[in-house]
Amino acid sequence: IGRPMMMMGRMVDEQQRASASLSRIEAVLEERPQASEGIVPKDLVGEIEFRNVSFSYNGQPVLHDINLKIPGGSTLALVGRVGSGKSTLARLIPRLIHPDRGQVLIDGNPIESFSLADLRGMMGYVPQETFLFSETLRENVDLSGGQNSAVERATEISRLTADLEQFPDGLETRVGERGVTLSGGQKQRTALARAVIREPHILILDDAMSSVDTRTEEEILVGLRDVMASRTTILIAHRISTVKDADLIVVLEDGRIVEQGTHDELVARKGIYAAMYRLQHLSNELETL
Repeated sequence: IGRPMMMMGRMVDEQQRASASLSRIEAVLEERPQASEGIVPKDLVGEIEFRNVSFSYNGQPVLHDINLKIPGGSTLALVGRVGSGKSTLARLIPRLIHPDRGQVLIDGNPIESFSLADLRGMMGYVPQETFLFSETLRENVDLSGGQNSAVERATEISRLTADLEQFPDGLETRVGERGVTLSGGQKQRTALARAVIREPHILILDDAMSSVDTRTEEEILVGLRDVMASRTTILIAHRISTVKDADLIVVLEDGRIVEQGTHDELVARKGIYAAMYRLQHLSNELETL
C-alpha cells in the first residue's frame, strides 16, 4: 500500500509542476509584438536622438531627462561609474525596454513607428551578457548561413581567427550551451563577429571588450575602424583606451549627462572623465613597472 501511495503523491506533485510550467508557456505564446507594422526605413542615415527621456526600474529612477543627438555615421562613447545608466540608455534604442517619458527617434522618426523587425534589423547589438547557442562557432557567428568569406572577415575583425587553431574543428567546433567551452574573451569576440557580419546601420557595443586584454582590444579597434566609419556606433566601456577616439564622449552620473565632448576637451575640463583618465593611466604605468 505504501509504494502506490508514494507514486500517487509523486504524480500529483509532477502534475502541479507541469500545470505551472504550461501556464508560463501559454503566457509567452499569447504575447504579441507591440508594433508588427510600421514605416519602412529608406536611405537610412542612422541619426539617433533622445528627447527628454526618463526611465525607471520598479519605480527606481535610472535615467533623468536625457537629451542627446547622435549624428548619423558618428561614434558616441558612453562612460561612467557602474549603475550610472549606460546600458539602460543603449537598451532603449532597439526597444528592449521602453522609456517612462520622452522619445527615442531615428532619422527624426519615433522608434515606435518602425516595426520591431525593421528596427532591430538595422542594428547590430553586443550586450554585456553574451548568449551563444549550442551550435558550431560558424553558426553562432552567421545565423543566416551566408558566405564563408563574410564569416572569415567578421572573425578577422573580432580577432577570433587567432583562436581558431586552439579548437579541434576550427569554425565547425561546437561550443556547447551558452558557449560553455569558450573563455569570456572568446565569447565576446564571437558575439562581436555576429554583430559585424550583419553590416548594420547602427552598431551598439555594450562593454563588448571587457573580457579581452588591452593588446587584443587595440587590435579589435583597428579592425573595427572601417566598420565604424560608415555606421552610427555606440560604445559603452570602462576603459578610456576604448573610447578616446570617439567623435563624442558622454559621461553619465546617476542617470544624468554631466559631461560631454571629445577626449581632449574632457581631459582639459578636469572633471569626472579626467579623473577616470588619470586613474587608469596611473594604473597602466604601475602594471608596466
